[in-house]
Amino acid sequence: MHLPEMSLPVQWAAGWFGLSLPAVLVGMKRLKKRAKEDKLVKPLVGLMAATVFIISLFPIPLPYGTSSHAIGTPLAAIIVGPWMATLLSVIALFLQAVFFAHGGLTTLGANVFSMGIVGSFVSYGLFKSLRKMQLPLVLAVGISAFVGDLAVYLVTSLQLALALHDTKPLWDVWVKFLLIFMPTQLPLALVEGIFTGGVFGYLKQIRPDILLRIGLNFKQAGDGNETL
Repeated sequence: MHLPEMSLPVQWAAGWFGLSLPAVLVGMKRLKKRAKEDKLVKPLVGLMAATVFIISLFPIPLPYGTSSHAIGTPLAAIIVGPWMATLLSVIALFLQAVFFAHGGLTTLGANVFSMGIVGSFVSYGLFKSLRKMQLPLVLAVGISAFVGDLAVYLVTSLQLALALHDTKPLWDVWVKFLLIFMPTQLPLALVEGIFTGGVFGYLKQIRPDILLRIGLNFKQAGDGNETL
């Protein structure tokens, strides 16, 4: 997914920077506010930053210099919220671009928009909706991570199509990029969904106090006998 250096025309690269910047600024503001309210927030955010960095670091190379990989932001969004998860994606993507040539600095705004904003808000919003529908915690988390992962690649494909379709129909080029990504991304999204759900299942059994601290309630139908 990490669009490589100079893969987007300047005007598109600048446009994605402009769209991503407000969300990043809100994330910074949220982090500052919550860090004052709870001393746990900073170490938790640091742990989530490292998690997003590691999960999204291992790419499967694809045509046009792109790649498939897990994204990590669904896990971060459910734990620290989508605004701060967006901020964490900036850290992960910047370090990966500088030290591993995975992604690029000119495409940082586009990558933050897809992996940070879309991956975080789609996963978080779906998670909240599924919990309102009384789905068990682990299942809601797993589905949300799976869908959020795929949403990132829908948007990445659109970003490439918008910039590169030229005189060809936008829809045709969008589908072309989706067909490049999906054979590898579908199984990766499934693995990410299972992994993310498993993390919350582990916390529910071993450290329910952490779920309580981050404001998650699993006293719902299908969640078992434990309550928070």
